[in-house]
Amino acid sequence: MKILNPGFLFLFFYLLGFLGDSPVDAAVKKYQFDVQMKNVSRLCNAKPIVTVNGMFPGPTVYAREGDRVIINVTNHVKYNLSIHWHGLKQYRNGWADGPAYITQCPMQTGQSYVYDFNVTGQRGTLWWHAHILWLRATVYGAIVILPQPGKPYPFPQPYQETNIVLGEWWNGDVETAVNQANQLGAPPPMSDAHTINGKPGPLFPCSEKHTFVVEVEAGKTYLLRIINAALNDELFFGISGHDMTVVEIDAVYTKPFTTKFILIGPGQTTNVLVKTDSSPNRYFMAAGPFMDAPVSVDNKTATAILQYKGVPNTVIPILPKLPSPNDTSFALDYNGKLRSLNTPNFPALVPLKVDRRLFYTIGLGINACPTCVNGTNLAASINNITFVMPKIALLKAHYFNLPGVFRTDFPDRPPKAFNYTGVPLTANLGTSTGTRLSRVKFNTTIELVLQDTNLLTVESHPFHLHGYNFFVVGTGVGNFDPKTDPAKFNLIDPPERNTVGVPTGGWAAIRFRADNPGVWFMHCHLEVHTMWGLKMAFVVENGNTPELSVLPPPKDYPSC
Repeated sequence: MKILNPGFLFLFFYLLGFLGDSPVDAAVKKYQFDVQMKNVSRLCNAKPIVTVNGMFPGPTVYAREGDRVIINVTNHVKYNLSIHWHGLKQYRNGWADGPAYITQCPMQTGQSYVYDFNVTGQRGTLWWHAHILWLRATVYGAIVILPQPGKPYPFPQPYQETNIVLGEWWNGDVETAVNQANQLGAPPPMSDAHTINGKPGPLFPCSEKHTFVVEVEAGKTYLLRIINAALNDELFFGISGHDMTVVEIDAVYTKPFTTKFILIGPGQTTNVLVKTDSSPNRYFMAAGPFMDAPVSVDNKTATAILQYKGVPNTVIPILPKLPSPNDTSFALDYNGKLRSLNTPNFPALVPLKVDRRLFYTIGLGINACPTCVNGTNLAASINNITFVMPKIALLKAHYFNLPGVFRTDFPDRPPKAFNYTGVPLTANLGTSTGTRLSRVKFNTTIELVLQDTNLLTVESHPFHLHGYNFFVVGTGVGNFDPKTDPAKFNLIDPPERNTVGVPTGGWAAIRFRADNPGVWFMHCHLEVHTMWGLKMAFVVENGNTPELSVLPPPKDYPSC
């Protein structure tokens, strides 16, 4: 089994990414992404998968806060493709955000598009992924934004650091399986394995050689940049024999706290410090699912190895005992410990005055489908609206005032109030459909309560907002009470992030200032729910000067 030194990997990819940069233009980082098929073998099965540069996971994008990043993506595969730079705010520059048919038309076979963006006011761990169909099953990678020179981390400087990217693997062709499920009107099949850096680990068949290994020295501190790139599973992660200190989530520093396990939803990132102060040995790092609703889930555990220097490869690693898959109390307790650092250098600028309050219900449903084998298909909705994807990009339609592409009457509240989290509701599950957006005046402060419902079933939903970070000022179980719950909001140091887990049968309240003009997607980051329509978008109007308005589109902007 090959041992990989994380410090070497970091340095290698860091230098590789900057080849061609001279000291004069060191603030411009250039990458070439060739989207191409590659045969990959996992779990005793070989299949062609879509990759970037033949790598699975794809290459890490390294930059410093303040850099300009230019990534030329060329599509060599049969699928239309776009790439999203998850968590980058793309100020006034939605053209580089990436979600297909929201901010751009996808690149067709043989086409290229240059994603050109500035990394402003952000540092930490983010990630990139395909944002069309289910292609992000294999098209994903890390983004590492280093602090500006002379600005140290607000925690002990680690000896080395490495990326831990969690994912899912299907033995069959993912797009074929999804299409077959849609024709039936049924959910797609669960994944066959979870992965750590593309590898399931030795608990799976034929996977001894497909195991990620980090070699460490005793008595040091390591930084792990953990990313959940899974399509549909929230995951627990832990390392046997070692505690972790959480220091950052979604590229925002947190008040440090120590834990044996973390919980990380699809789309989220978490940086942890690990002290190698256990007896020299081989220790499993493990990732397994969290699902506290009656929904089927891939319950298998992926493993990687933390190996102390000098310990032979023949030593069998020790396995951590992850929380049980339905451990709701751990999930609520863990998320309750997350707090913004909120120091003079890294303040938590929580909007205290709210201009507009939104209440969005999250529901599943069933709609008639004459072409489906079952005669119906599964749907998902926000405020009972199942989002219909347009045929041209919404940002283009907004910028050029193209009529008939979308409406701006997305409701601020559901059509009628009910006991959202009471007994399961299994009748009248039809939803309305449409390409409806919510129009927001520039610089408006928004409070949005996301309320899970028991339409078909309650479930935890990781919601991602493009173009913004937001503050998670409150969460709770049951129905949100507008009279009593706001008094419990944390307006001092709430966690700031780009993807929030709405608790199963509960709610999450977020606040943000709408100071980034453009069209910004908001959706559940469970791919199965996104596909069923659990998505919407905000149209944030321009400010009153050109400097507060959407930039013009680039010359190579793809057309549909």
